[in-house]
Amino acid sequence: MKPIQFYTIKSSGGLKAEISNLGAKITKLLVANRKGEVKDIVLGFRSAEEWRTKETYFNAICGRVANRIKEGVFELDSKTYHLPINNGPNSLHGGIEGFNAKIWEVVEQSIYEIKLHYRSKDGEEGYPGNLDVWVTYTATKDNRLVIHYEAKTDAPTLVAMTNHAYFNLAGEASGKVDDHILRVNADQFTPFDENTCPTGEIRSVEGTPMDLRQPTRLGDRMYDPFFETWRGIDNNWCLCKGDDPKQLRHACTLEADGRTMECWTTMKGLQVYTGNWIEQNEGKSGTMYDVKHAVCLEAQAWPDSIHHDDFPNVVLLPGEKYDEITEYRFL
Repeated sequence: MKPIQFYTIKSSGGLKAEISNLGAKITKLLVANRKGEVKDIVLGFRSAEEWRTKETYFNAICGRVANRIKEGVFELDSKTYHLPINNGPNSLHGGIEGFNAKIWEVVEQSIYEIKLHYRSKDGEEGYPGNLDVWVTYTATKDNRLVIHYEAKTDAPTLVAMTNHAYFNLAGEASGKVDDHILRVNADQFTPFDENTCPTGEIRSVEGTPMDLRQPTRLGDRMYDPFFETWRGIDNNWCLCKGDDPKQLRHACTLEADGRTMECWTTMKGLQVYTGNWIEQNEGKSGTMYDVKHAVCLEAQAWPDSIHHDDFPNVVLLPGEKYDEITEYRFL
């Protein structure tokens, strides 16, 4: 196996990120609050071996297809494909060894930007086609961390990536995120069945615990009985549409400890996950991580889109280019 390495990018505005070639992970993200206090706001570990073996989705690129595919099976061009089952009866985040577990190649690097490439070979984790993927991280002078996803294939396949960053805006060692304030710019959501796959319905958030259109303290919402099945929030919101499908849309705003972070994306969905299944692991500064010590804001296609005609398209054909952007903006 190629060695796990770590690379630093930074902006003139003060934002600094460390990126690993393992899973194209964000291993550190240092941001100042309004008082000028700088903290690392993503959970993580100290050694390369811990990054490889503990909580393997921490801050990683997930793919080929992020989130769940029901029963790990889909049809494409009249052929049935079977994927590894790794989440109840479903296939999650690309399978047993998705993009999060792969060593990527660094193809470009500067002080403020790094571009990584991975080739997923035909048949890997059950998916058809040779798929080349690139992810570029850019730290901008106005303190945005921009993630640019690109992919091309030589045969029809599925692709729908995300970054699975575990955020704690009070600092990675600060414990539960109950006092974080979240607003999600979405009028609708996709209800789940008992195995956390969409039923196919698209429902209004009005009058439900899924209504986060006003700033809401996470501790006042994620313990609601509505979320008991998932031990907290682990749900997909359908982001409000713009006129241009490729235009960046404001997905959400998260606030805590004098830091405000906005997520903007070209993706159509936002999976909010409150770290409900974090195992007790010693983190990078010696603190024991536990459930609800972070919140993930995963801009992506909707879960199980391949099985629902009115969900976002996740099929990529030869000659086409997968091209999506997500930005985390610090105000």
